[in-house]
Amino acid sequence: MSADKRVSVNTQMAEGFAVRADIRGHQVVIDQPEAARGQNQGPTPLEYFLFSLGGCICTIGRIAAMQQKIELRGMKVSVEGDYNPAGLLGKPSDDRTGFQQIQVSAEIDADMTDEEKQVFLDAVCGRCPLHDNIKLETRVTHHLVEPSCIA
Repeated sequence: MSADKRVSVNTQMAEGFAVRADIRGHQVVIDQPEAARGQNQGPTPLEYFLFSLGGCICTIGRIAAMQQKIELRGMKVSVEGDYNPAGLLGKPSDDRTGFQQIQVSAEIDADMTDEEKQVFLDAVCGRCPLHDNIKLETRVTHHLVEPSCIA
């Protein structure tokens, strides 16, 4: 028996390079910095991507700590990714378009040894769906649909 759960987000182009979405009542905007011809109304898609990974690790950390009865006073996760922008700009490149590497650094505030914190972080990252999607190949498909008849 499958217990799959679907997460769905609909986005729409807005003015300039802005992209907007209403996600469960939360108004979200993606934009480019002014130096990249945007209006700096929000983070870029790449920044949101890294934020999502860090946010997922923090969320799973909270869940795991509650399950293990660990008093997790706080957790800070820094995520950095390196990529070659040539591909997204349509320029030839031997590099892949996405991040070449992503580094996750975590600071855990709990009464645990450094070894216990590392084991906890390893377990949390192993349970994080975004960490899994980035670490392992995930099939991504794309297709066209007919324009909406709603004006």
